[in-house]
Amino acid sequence: MDEKIEKLTAELLAKNPQMSVGRARVWIELLWSDFESTSAKAGYNYRGADYTENLVRQLISSYGDKLHAFAGRNPKYAHLLDASDDMVQ
Repeated sequence: MDEKIEKLTAELLAKNPQMSVGRARVWIELLWSDFESTSAKAGYNYRGADYTENLVRQLISSYGDKLHAFAGRNPKYAHLLDASDDMVQ
């Protein structure tokens, strides 16, 4: 799974060069775990890492260039992602 996370992190960085490597990885891990935990709480069967990877890839494609702006507006993620000191200027 680490290989998938690394690959998705690189894709997010390509889509959003304003992010640092560390911040992009945090986003990927949050998206990954949030999807899997939400699915499990909803009672869905586990569909596997490939399914989750494809879903996160779709999110990157649709919203990757805007993720850095989202963190400040959502209190669920703001404390985890409020790190303006590690954003590329």
